[in-house]
Amino acid sequence: MNILLRAYRSSLGKKYVMAISGLALFLFVIAHMAGNLQIYLGREAINAYAEFLKSKPGLLWSARAALLALVILHITAALQLVSENNDARPVKYDEGKPTGASLASRTIFISGLVIFAFIIYHLMHFTFGVTNPDFMTLKDPTDPLGRHDVRQMMISGFSNLWVSAFYIISMALLCLHLSHGVSSMFQSLGIRSKSNLRAIHLAARLAAIVIFIGNVSIPIAVMAHWVK
Repeated sequence: MNILLRAYRSSLGKKYVMAISGLALFLFVIAHMAGNLQIYLGREAINAYAEFLKSKPGLLWSARAALLALVILHITAALQLVSENNDARPVKYDEGKPTGASLASRTIFISGLVIFAFIIYHLMHFTFGVTNPDFMTLKDPTDPLGRHDVRQMMISGFSNLWVSAFYIISMALLCLHLSHGVSSMFQSLGIRSKSNLRAIHLAARLAAIVIFIGNVSIPIAVMAHWVK
């Protein structure tokens, strides 16, 4: 444990923590999107998927706790690295921003904080029913098993223009964050080099675009009444 703490105190250790936690969260984002896209397969598909997850409460809550821990580690390491970088560079850039830095890299800290705020709201909205407790009691009248109607919950939630707008903006920031973060992750893990730099940048941007399109297609489809 002492060895791990000593390693974490170094900038390199914090970058490893950010990279590994970021990779795990990136994989979760893909899996979460794949699950949500089942809304296009009909009520039975997505409700059965949701019921399967709820039927494994030990596994589900362990996964949630692990994801929360990863988010906290990721944010903590990021805050500490920003603080260390600011201390090491007391004089601000003359032009107000680093030369050659992309929009994604310049805004990665702010986008991360907005994404964290979105996660909190998203959990209160769809997972814990804090903002809309009636969502938790929705049942499919045609389902003899009386399962929670997750499909109708998503439709009801995204029928609110402000909720959908916040979701789309958050997904845009998430994917902007990923377009830089995924590439940086490979660098922190020592995988990125001059020979594969271009390919990694391209793959990170393509992954971010696919995730953005997949996620925002749901509120757009609901608002356009393509999913009823």
